[in-house]
Amino acid sequence: MSLTGWIVGIAAALLVLFIILSYNRIIRLENRIDNAWAQIDVQLKKRADLVPNLVDTVKGYAKHEKEIMTEVSEARERMMQAEGTQDRAEAGNELGQALKSIFAVAEDYPDLKASQNFQELQQELSSIENKIAYARQHFNDAVLTFNNSIETFPTNLLANMMGKGERDMLEIETADRELPDVEF
Repeated sequence: MSLTGWIVGIAAALLVLFIILSYNRIIRLENRIDNAWAQIDVQLKKRADLVPNLVDTVKGYAKHEKEIMTEVSEARERMMQAEGTQDRAEAGNELGQALKSIFAVAEDYPDLKASQNFQELQQELSSIENKIAYARQHFNDAVLTFNNSIETFPTNLLANMMGKGERDMLEIETADRELPDVEF
């Protein structure tokens, strides 16, 4: 075999190796995004499962706050019925906003705030919220890595042939970005 034949053979082998490695990387990155979303979904489900206990505890103390209880229950129901990543994320944000109103109501009921059950539920919910925030960060990191991979040359050529497109990051609600007013 001539030198030219060897060079062409090695170049072809390197190209095939590059394609295989790039394909596998794209698939791994996409699977990492799916896994990251599954972790968010688990935490959203845990939060939704905690809501009925929280609502029942608050109902016992704040009987005339039915509107808030209804709002929270409806937000939980939307969360449980949401389909797809974007809908579940939006429903999860709605539930989070509704839960904030429960804790605002608790401020008006000292007996409720002092209730051991309420404090435990509030602590568990706070822990879940922290896990959701971390899981969202992990998801966005996975999306960033994936998007960078499929948008940079030369893997973008393979990604286009595979039909892979840019994935959307999760963004926080505008209301959550606003700074609270603090008065002394």
